[in-house]
Amino acid sequence: MNERPVHIVEYQSRWPHEFRAIARGVRGALGGLALRIDHIGSTSVPDLASKDVIDLQLTVASFDRFDVVATRLGVAGYRQRQGMHHDHLPPGDGHDLAEYEKRYLREPPGDRRTHLHVRADGKANQRYALLFRDYLRAHPPAALAYAETKRRLSQHHNQQADDSVYFEIKDPICDMVMAPAEEWATSVGWRIGESDG
Repeated sequence: MNERPVHIVEYQSRWPHEFRAIARGVRGALGGLALRIDHIGSTSVPDLASKDVIDLQLTVASFDRFDVVATRLGVAGYRQRQGMHHDHLPPGDGHDLAEYEKRYLREPPGDRRTHLHVRADGKANQRYALLFRDYLRAHPPAALAYAETKRRLSQHHNQQADDSVYFEIKDPICDMVMAPAEEWATSVGWRIGESDG
């Protein structure tokens, strides 16, 4: 049995409120270093089942001053996961690793579970997270199918000894969602909207 099980729960109306409270703390720690703070991931999509983990995307100008960002977040109790410097690359040619640079931090000890994804302004991975979210918000049937996929995948993951099963399969599934999301973005003239936090 997997020692890191994944539990998918029904959508909780408290998630947006919890995001805003966490975002206020991050904004307070960083001030102007935080260009944007956005609620991303499944908890940001109404009615979408999810792990009970709030995902935030912190947008910074670049990673040139990330040491300052990391220090301030560290004072606030956030813990950086060492060795994570990039998101996965979508399949196919033409993806520049520099467009997927990222840092990842976890919540302060004792706080509610939070994943803080730090990405640079204007990079492909910053756009990916926001378009993925907005597409699922605008397409409830796709969101329901994604939730069902995660439920089934979590059941399989929890029966395995390998604790990477869920995550290794979920990334390509997200890439599949992005294909119609890109078409939708073109058809409606989608642009990144105002920051959530």
